[in-house]
Amino acid sequence: MITCPECYKGQKALVTAKYVGVEVNVPAFECATCKTPEFLAKCPTGKAPVLETQEGPIFGGNAICRYIARLGTNLYGRSPYETALIDQWLEFASAEIEMPLAAWVLPILGFIPNNPTATSKAKADTRVFLKILNGHLMTRTFMVGERITLADIVLACTLLPLYKMVLDRGFRREFVHTNRWFQTCINQPNFKAVVGEVVLCEKMQVAPEAPAAEVAEKPKAEPKPKAEPAEKPAQKPKKKKADDDDDDDGEEATFEEPKKKSPLDDLPPSKMDMDTWKRVYSNEDTRSVALPWLWEHLDEGYSLWFCKYKYEIEAEQLFVVCNGIGGFIQRLDKLRKYGFGSMCIFNDQKPFEIEGAWIFRGQEIPAEMKECDDCELYDWKKVDLTVPEQKELFCDFLAWDGNFGGRKFNQAKNFK
Repeated sequence: MITCPECYKGQKALVTAKYVGVEVNVPAFECATCKTPEFLAKCPTGKAPVLETQEGPIFGGNAICRYIARLGTNLYGRSPYETALIDQWLEFASAEIEMPLAAWVLPILGFIPNNPTATSKAKADTRVFLKILNGHLMTRTFMVGERITLADIVLACTLLPLYKMVLDRGFRREFVHTNRWFQTCINQPNFKAVVGEVVLCEKMQVAPEAPAAEVAEKPKAEPKPKAEPAEKPAQKPKKKKADDDDDDDGEEATFEEPKKKSPLDDLPPSKMDMDTWKRVYSNEDTRSVALPWLWEHLDEGYSLWFCKYKYEIEAEQLFVVCNGIGGFIQRLDKLRKYGFGSMCIFNDQKPFEIEGAWIFRGQEIPAEMKECDDCELYDWKKVDLTVPEQKELFCDFLAWDGNFGGRKFNQAKNFK
């Protein structure tokens, strides 16, 4: 397949091939290749990707994905109706996502001039389609059915540049279900084999200004771009005045180091050490050793919490539920110093239930937990240890045995 390895249009085809088990050869790519007569003979649009098959070439990312998906089973639907549902989301990706994506991201990459008006409209359009996806995924693990299909592959890969470059924490915060689904997809082995480890955007990237384009359109407006550099030196004295007392303050603000410090680090010392607790829990019997250690050392420096998944779980198979919990735990790296959790799954088949028990530094749910999008998918309740039933239930969650209100315990995962 002729494609740029970093382009989502080729990546979605390669991910599809991983799921189907088809080997796709990708030679070294150069942009100039698309202008050669040999390439144009295969693809009259002059745009990659192009898949070369024994029957002839196929161009267009979605067409290639459909072709590869048909080589396997079920990825493109288990019935004509499912196939139609998948097709509707592929069309949604082309019609609703790709234009805002291009208008917002391509200027950042330097492929087209920056147009602030077009970027502003692209941001608004992005909120619209993310809201549509969020509503659809509110009660679903995947876009169609109970497992990954071509719809998930195409949509997730199409959204990949946005999540990596411009959808910072503030922008994506309201789209909890879309975020959960996206991270579930990209953390699957077949995705990782193609796109690698994906780091979500922390600071929205901005396209550089294009004064040359403005000069070409308005030759008489040359004094305006010249006036901008004059304003920048004027800002330097202001910074110097602010930095007269301590020149290092400005440098620290630039690197934003103070923001990395957690308020939990400033809490009064506690006789309970989280690392020690985790070692005791991992290496000793829970009922006879770990829990007595916890009750002996627990003080006001820590609080206990229950959590319960808010929504009915649509997944038919247990591994999907387990993957969801695993993804949640993987996204909590910032919490490891301040928290411990035990997430339990109940019942052997649908309807599955997910509940958990947590120990947090401090008396509130830490920001390190709240910043994880999955946190909003759960109802949280502080444990009242003066109520014997609550203390007993908390012990059951940590020991992975007990009555659990008459429910059948299936399995659990720890956050340590």
